[in-house]
Amino acid sequence: MSSLFLEYFMAKNIVWLASYPKSGNTWVRLFFYNYLFNPSEPAPINQAHRIGQSDSTAALYKKISKRILDTTNTADILTLRPMVISAYSDNGADVNFMKTHNANTLAFGRPMIPVEFTRSAIYILRNPLDMAVSFAHHYGLTMDKTAEAIGNSDHAIYGDDSLVHQFIGNWSKHVKSWTKTKKFKVCTLRYEDMLADPEASFGKALKSIGAPNDPERLKRAVKFSSFAESKKQEQEHGFLEQSRHTKTFFRSGKAGEGRKSLPQSAIDKITADHGDIMRKFGYLD
Repeated sequence: MSSLFLEYFMAKNIVWLASYPKSGNTWVRLFFYNYLFNPSEPAPINQAHRIGQSDSTAALYKKISKRILDTTNTADILTLRPMVISAYSDNGADVNFMKTHNANTLAFGRPMIPVEFTRSAIYILRNPLDMAVSFAHHYGLTMDKTAEAIGNSDHAIYGDDSLVHQFIGNWSKHVKSWTKTKKFKVCTLRYEDMLADPEASFGKALKSIGAPNDPERLKRAVKFSSFAESKKQEQEHGFLEQSRHTKTFFRSGKAGEGRKSLPQSAIDKITADHGDIMRKFGYLD
């Protein structure tokens, strides 16, 4: 049976919610939860996984493997990955959101984002200077170590019992891998635009998946998924995706923090490594 024949009958219904870590992925998932489910009060942040289960959730791989699985074994995880994504898409839905921090690339010759299951993607982009501050806090790194890590093409988040290995790599290459692909449509959202005009940005996201835009519903979903609301819920109930390195997941949420908080050495490293892409997306003059 030819690959084209197989692809035709596979469900191309996954919409990837893709980003480098600490760039606004959780915000987008919470918005879609509040808009699509349309609750009368803000959706619980600890149910964000209901919109966009992570492709790195170890439980998905354990379920597919049907055996005791070492979730730190990258070779086994990459072998199982197509089956995990296939099973996730195989529910008859027109759209299945899936969160990812992986680059749209090959890992040991295997595609991380298989086109045969992919309908489209929403890529969330954040100024790497601001992202680096949040990244350092979340992963327990120094600012300079973070600046070095996000410039490394082999940068990865290693697997443990809850999450499998994530191939995130160099920030610039990550951005290009998603925003320049011709294999499927990608809607790019800048974190800074989401802050400045959330209704316009999230309206763009809705349009990208073919969802109707109800202005009142949109306004309510924006309010229910706001940083202030999420931070309030985390303070009251905690957040399942919180890192062991810090007490808060929803820490600041502001634009422009990098220039104030990063040491000049980290700023110089990041702008030297990523200046071209930063300039392209309006982060450098």
